[in-house]
Amino acid sequence: MFRGLIIGFIVLQAFLCVGQRSFFEPAEEPNKARLIGTSSAIGSLWAGSLIGLHQVWYSESWGDDFHSFDDSRQWMQMDKAGHFFTGQLLAQHSSSAFRWSGISRKKSRIIGSLISFGYLSSFEIMDGRADEWGFSWSDLSANALGCGWFLWQDILWEEQRLQLKFSAHLSPYAQYRPSVLGSTFAERLLKDYNGQTYWLSINPSSFLNESSRFPKWLNFAFGYSVDAKVHGEEDNYTLFYSDGGVYEFNAQRLLLFSLDVDLTRLPVKKPWLKTVCKVFNHVKIPFPTIQFSKSGFRSHLLYF
Repeated sequence: MFRGLIIGFIVLQAFLCVGQRSFFEPAEEPNKARLIGTSSAIGSLWAGSLIGLHQVWYSESWGDDFHSFDDSRQWMQMDKAGHFFTGQLLAQHSSSAFRWSGISRKKSRIIGSLISFGYLSSFEIMDGRADEWGFSWSDLSANALGCGWFLWQDILWEEQRLQLKFSAHLSPYAQYRPSVLGSTFAERLLKDYNGQTYWLSINPSSFLNESSRFPKWLNFAFGYSVDAKVHGEEDNYTLFYSDGGVYEFNAQRLLLFSLDVDLTRLPVKKPWLKTVCKVFNHVKIPFPTIQFSKSGFRSHLLYF
């Protein structure tokens, strides 16, 4: 449910980085105007998304009792990968916004991480009041780990050398359970885990000496996805249709290896173009890919 909310934070980051060249640089000391604008924008987005999601998502399933449920074994943990990715992404952009406002790096990284965790936790609390869902400790843990993933790298290196990225394509499975996996283009991208891949994109040059000739922009990427996963809990699932048709699905995990591009390390000089690269650096660039699963080995000329 968080994809649309992520976009809001990315748009906020892009908005904060437009204008004259000096506007792109973080303030050397706390800038009252920037700080008020940043805080107001994040606060408004936070409150607005809570209100909007309650009306759109929870309006028909809102209950009186707060309850929890264990979904840690569902969807082969693809949803947990999404929570992990989201926690890191929001922490990074929130921290960057406050760093731009003149807050020290040490304070901004802590503020950004707390905002990310608090923001995502507010949705977990709302889930706890929803009849169809419930408060999930595993979701909360994945959110915290994502925030921590950003935090420890920023403390250790003051940069994200081990980047989390996302890619998606339309899988053939949504047609069999459109109510669960999506019926429209947007729904399928957001709800069908078979078409989603979460990547750990590692930048080797950041661990090498400055004199190294290894391309600074080239990353090695390790991906995780699933195939034929049409039911949250059952890996082997059979659908029976009224016309006599029978479809069997045997879900499996996919491990992938590919190359990637760190857009923030490209030799770009235009300030506005640097901003574009920073915003879109969370998306995995399509490259030839090797896929491993229990079914064997497979190669893709281009994989997204």
